[in-house]
Amino acid sequence: MKQDFRTPHYRLQSLVTGRIFEDTGWILEDEQSDIPGLIRTLYDARQLALKDESYGFYKFADWLPVHEYLKGSSAPVTYRSEHLADHLGLKNLWVTFSGYWPEKGAAMRTCSFKETEAYAVCGRLDHQTGKVLVVASAGNTARAFARVCSDNKIPLLLCVPEDRTEVLWFDEPIDDCVKLVASRKGSDYFDAIHLSNLACQIDGFVMEGGAKNVARRDGMGTTVLSAVTTIGRIPDYYFQAVGSGTGAIAAWEANMRLIDDGRYGTNKMRLMVSQNEPFVPLYDAWQADSRKLFFASDAQARAQADQIDAKVLSNRKPPYGLIGGLYDALKDTQGSVLTVSNPLLRQAAALFENIEGIDLHPAAAVAVASLIEAVNNKTVDKNHCIMLNITGGGEERFKKENVLHYLKPKLVFDIDPDFEEVKSRLQTLFAKDVASVAVAKE
Repeated sequence: MKQDFRTPHYRLQSLVTGRIFEDTGWILEDEQSDIPGLIRTLYDARQLALKDESYGFYKFADWLPVHEYLKGSSAPVTYRSEHLADHLGLKNLWVTFSGYWPEKGAAMRTCSFKETEAYAVCGRLDHQTGKVLVVASAGNTARAFARVCSDNKIPLLLCVPEDRTEVLWFDEPIDDCVKLVASRKGSDYFDAIHLSNLACQIDGFVMEGGAKNVARRDGMGTTVLSAVTTIGRIPDYYFQAVGSGTGAIAAWEANMRLIDDGRYGTNKMRLMVSQNEPFVPLYDAWQADSRKLFFASDAQARAQADQIDAKVLSNRKPPYGLIGGLYDALKDTQGSVLTVSNPLLRQAAALFENIEGIDLHPAAAVAVASLIEAVNNKTVDKNHCIMLNITGGGEERFKKENVLHYLKPKLVFDIDPDFEEVKSRLQTLFAKDVASVAVAKE
């Protein structure tokens, strides 16, 4: 299923200058601005018209910057909590679940809301350019993009820390159009990002863009679209664990579109985002009311990242201080940054599985633990409408029900590799894929 490329249903706007312009390609920032800031989508459809469930994730296509609907997608699912709500004494708790939970209608094969990013980004990409998409990840994002690109034959380079490659499991083998390379043992997500940045300096490789890619943010924003269209109103509070904070930015942007829609209320959800101790750079910066993050050293940051259960939350270069980033989102919504220890997230994961009935990713357990702490501290009003964004779950169940296949690195690079070495080895690695796309275009 394809939309007409000649009739785009959205435009782009710079949050720095306010300039509105057409999306003429893989635009990640306003070329006319020298100040760091995000761009945002402006959709022709003021009100969201949902498509039927057969469209999967693309039922939200009115508010997605995509030109093609890829196969295999599944949308987030929202339900009203009874058991956890009763346990916490909450009157109006709603869980938006992204993962694998057949009884709830959740069918994400990688068990993570990162699929919402992958289906949006790859649906925006022109696959006929012959370019290789480059994605850096600490785990879940890599698994999602690998699955989507494999199913849809999109050349992909994944850059992942070698210590995190064990999370790249799948229920079916991954097509060879997807190549995994790793930064050697002892590295972290930031090192994988550095490797991906080197790759993007090579002709034929294109950066996915992270938070700067409007498709990634709007894809993640479908969690809020799921919640609001199910509940019938915009919630008062929004809870999510964050590494980069991109999901919270996306929630804020979706919230504003829903206000403009006019059918769901006018309130802004208070963004209640949480990190896993001791890796808490967003918390430290927010407490200091600073747009800048604080790191004593790279070595300390790596050590702290190694100590947390929720490894996917260990982003050392989040879109925090730039215009339109997490700092602005928190300020605009009167939000907060919370922290959760490993013991508390483990308790929260056990509680959720026991009373709600499904296992959680550690990052999702951080969000549950932060909600519990907020209730105990009387930070939230028990009568208010609360959205709990469960960003991944059902993994243990999925693994038990399927035979797993693991993606192994084709190449392993030093933490600070030589560019010419990276260039030579990656060009050789993808020579066949680029050539096959060129033949297909002819």
